[in-house]
This record gives sequence, structure tokens and C-alpha cells, in this order.
Amino acid sequence: MLNQPNQIIREPGQTVATPETAVPKQPDPSPAEPTPQNAYDSLDRLTHATVAKATSALSPSVLGEAWMDWAVHLAVSPGKQAHLIEQALKNLQTLWSQSLGITQPEGSDDRRFAGEGWQNYPYNVWAQSHLRNWQWWQNATTGVHGVAPPHEDLMAFVAGMVADTVAPSNFVLTNPEVISATLAEHGQNLVRGANHLAEDIARRAGMPQEAGPQPFEVGRNLATTPGKVVFRNDLIELIQYASETAEVHPEPILIVPAWIMKYYILDLSAHNSLVRFLVAQGFTVFMVSWKNPSAKDRDLSMDDYRQLGVMAAVDAVQAITQAPKIHAAGYCLGGTLLSIAAAAMARDSDDRLATVTLLAAQVDFTEAGPLRLFINDSEVTLIEDMMADQGFLSSDQMAGAFALLRARDLIWAPAIRDYLLGNRGQAFDLMAWNADTTRMPARMHSEYLRRMFLNNDLAEGRYPVGNKAIAITDIRVPIFAVGTEDDHVAPWHSVYKLHLFADTDITFVLTNGGHNAGIVSEPGHADRHFRIADKAATAAFRAPEDWLAETEPKDGSWWIDFAKWLTAHSGQTIAPPHMGARSGNYKAICDAPGTYVRLT
Repeated sequence: MLNQPNQIIREPGQTVATPETAVPKQPDPSPAEPTPQNAYDSLDRLTHATVAKATSALSPSVLGEAWMDWAVHLAVSPGKQAHLIEQALKNLQTLWSQSLGITQPEGSDDRRFAGEGWQNYPYNVWAQSHLRNWQWWQNATTGVHGVAPPHEDLMAFVAGMVADTVAPSNFVLTNPEVISATLAEHGQNLVRGANHLAEDIARRAGMPQEAGPQPFEVGRNLATTPGKVVFRNDLIELIQYASETAEVHPEPILIVPAWIMKYYILDLSAHNSLVRFLVAQGFTVFMVSWKNPSAKDRDLSMDDYRQLGVMAAVDAVQAITQAPKIHAAGYCLGGTLLSIAAAAMARDSDDRLATVTLLAAQVDFTEAGPLRLFINDSEVTLIEDMMADQGFLSSDQMAGAFALLRARDLIWAPAIRDYLLGNRGQAFDLMAWNADTTRMPARMHSEYLRRMFLNNDLAEGRYPVGNKAIAITDIRVPIFAVGTEDDHVAPWHSVYKLHLFADTDITFVLTNGGHNAGIVSEPGHADRHFRIADKAATAAFRAPEDWLAETEPKDGSWWIDFAKWLTAHSGQTIAPPHMGARSGNYKAICDAPGTYVRLT
């Protein structure tokens, strides 16, 4: 933990300790002399870190354990083997019949083979061959008696990923769209693709690149809602946004974004900024902007993020606005952290929160989506050893793991577009934000993986704050929770499990879209729909499938209903607060978006 948890930095190099809560700096303990055992351990950690860098931070033993479990059980399952042989023979017979024109290949809703060229021979047969091969491997890796479910899921995932690697769409001579483009452009698409590949390799290797004009830039056409940084410490800058209405609701909104990416996912372009939308509805909005940590921040803990992030921001918001109650909203990891802070506040009789909003955020991690395929003790230990070497988890290492989870969309489709067709994808604001990544401090990320993913401490009442465990059941203020239909990071069934842990009124929204696009769902966005339903604290629990069947979808953006919900839990409007405190520690420092968001 930091030695000065409430340190305020007014300007770079200038610090002022907050009253009452300043903690005197303690001398750093001198490092112990290395012992032979420490030297051996260091050698092991260095070796593991080297392995991790070569495997994109994926533990080989995770796959090895799953493969051994599957292979041993399949070897003693003659019935399963016979069934797979029968399926393979049927597939061969069908493909042979289609190749001779006796039967026509079946249609497919796979987007890779939806183009007109894929409907012609022999490409339609090759597409069918791939799809049948993919399905055969899914059958081979699942339904084997005795295999542990996590191992079965991992083997099915890996088998599908390997099968997709050799899909006919990935190669020049078996992709009709690439062949057509090559003939039409006399091979210039492949020349451009080779240049694109060389550029990407050079960029990943850290070689200098020409700084050409960028279509999106923070402060120019991203994160442009007017505001001021009104507080800064060693971990966050707090942005207060300028009011746009003559009167505002008395309860300000504090937004806690995820620290795995930059905060402005919720303040993208002017037309799809949740911040700008809320300000226009008469709310005073504050946003936490996390620092991009470096190796010197390796010892930042989860509790540092709670204290220096959420609690320091709550103190600042209340001091600036003089509001007795605050609406708090958290997105993704920020929502998980907010739930921890809210539970601790409730336990300690701190009643400053009026409501809590959790956007694509989990409090239970037993159904945390595809990420759980790789998370076990071996994987976490490998990541810890890698972080011990560098002090953080880099953005490239995180991006690689997330890309594997959606390899078709995030690896193969861009490769075909960029390298085979020779076309760079058109830039848009969400893609620019997605490329603006941050690092994860070693200690915090280790605590997050172990306490949340491995031990599920928060949901099971073992997560400590101040040496005492907290419980989500202590949160008694109304909760607004949002899940997204296609979320691979926080699946909506996992988000919905909040109903099992919170003894308060919950308004739950299920919106279409993924983890990011479902949240950035501004009014007027085409093809948007959502479901919304209230559950009183005393109402009976409904299983997620029942909730889905009984809740009718509505067209449009859930933002409008969110604003109405906030208004219903707010008091009579008042004059807007001053931008920053008129005196004291929370005067305006600089214009939004501030300086931390620009750290690379």
C-alpha cells in the first residue's frame, strides 16, 4: 500500500497532505540479504516469466492438464471412439457427394462464408468441409465420460481455435474474395498487405514509426465534454463536468470506470458520450480518470484503488458540491470496485451513497465467461512471476489474451482484411479507445485474480476491508444493474447473479451489444433494444431464463430509462454547484480531460 494514501498533488512536483487523514511516511524496510533458497526461487520465477512472455502469459500446464484428462478418458471410452469414427465416415461421404455434384452443400450462417463467391464450387465444398471438421472436433472434445467440466470447456475452445486457424478463408488460394481482389488489382492488394504486415511487426517490436495524422485524439474529438480536473492524487484525477442546464439535481453522479482501459469509454465522441447525455439531463457528473501505472507502482493494492480511487473521489465530490448524498456508478472492474466500496461504507454506517449503478460489472465470478477457461492456480502463478519481473501486466499481454477469446473477430478477420485484401479497417471512436490501453500493477492484479476469480471472496463473504470481511448484502440503497447480451467479459447471467447477493431494490437492464458497445448505446443508435424490470427487495427471485422470457424487449436506448431512474431517486433541482471548491484542496487544476489520460 502507498505510504501516503490521501496525498494530493496540486501540480507536478507539488504535494499537499489532506487534513486529518495524512499518514506520515514510513521508512522503507531494507531488503533482506538473498539466501540460497531465495536465489533458487528467483531462478524459477525468471524462468516462468520467460515462458510467460513466449506463450502470451498462458500457462502450458493449464492446457496440459486438460489434455491429459481428456485423452485418458477418451482412450477408455470405446463407445465414444466408435461414434466419432461413424461421424467422420458420414462427413466424408457427404463431402464426396457434394464434390461430385450429387447433393448441394448446405447453407451456413457463418459470416466468414456468407459472400457470393463462397456459394460456388469448389469454395462451397471447402467451407462445408471446414464447418464439419470444426463440429467434429467439438463433438470429440465434449461428452467424454469422466472429464472435468473445466477441462472439457478448455479442450473444446482450443480445438475450435486450432480448427479456425486452418479455415479456407485464411489463405489466398482458398478464399474466393481474396482471389477476386487479386485478379482485379493485379496483385496490388497483396503488396499493400505485405506492407501492412511489415508495419505491424515493426510497431510490435517497438521500432520508431512515422507519426502521421490521427483520425481520433483525446481532447480533440474524444473525451471532449467540457470540465475541469478538480482533484489529483497518486492514482486518479477527478474530473468535474460543466453544467449545461439552469438547474441540476442535488445529488451529483460519480462514475468509476475500469482501470484496464482509459476512462473515456463513457465520454467518447460528442454524439455517444454518456457523460454528455447525463449532463444534458440536469445532473452534475464527476469522473475518475485512472493513472496508467508503471513499474514503480508495482505495490499498489486493491485497497489502494478503493481508498485512493473511490473513497478519495467520494470525499472530493461531497466537499465540492456539499451534497449529503451521491449517485455512484461503476463500469466493468470499476463496478466491482464500487460494489466493494459501497459494501464497506454500508458496513461502517457511511450513508453518503444515494444509489449504486453497476454497468457490465460482476460481484460473483463463478460464471465469468471464457476468461475462466485459463484461470487457475498455475495460470495466476505464471502471471505473478511475469509481473514480478516487470512490475505490471502490460497492455500487449492483456490484449493478446482477450484476442484469443474472440479469435475469429479479433485475429483472423483483421488479418484477412489487412494482409490478404490489403485494406486497413476504417477508424472509429470505439476502436481508437480500444487501442488506448493501460497497464495493471503487479500486486493489485494478483489480488484481483486470486480474490475474485480463484477464491470468489467477494460473493462468499471473505473479502476483507480494514481487516474485516464485507458482504454485498449490506448494500441497502437502490441498485441499477446493466448486462449486455453478447458480453464475453462479464456475461449477463453472471451480472444477473447480483440478485442473489443484494437485499435491496434492483432495476436490471439487459441490452443488446457486447461488453463495450452495449454500454455505449446512445439514443438514436440504430437497431438498439433492451429489457428492463424492477425487483423489490422483498420480491421472490427469478431465474435469468425466466426473467428473459417474462420481460418484453423495448426499442431504443436504455440511457433514457436510466436518467428517469436517477431522477426518481433525486431531490428537487437546485442551482449548479461551483466548478471545484471555492477554497481548500479541491480547486480546479486544469481543463478536462486532464493529464493522466494522456500517459502512455
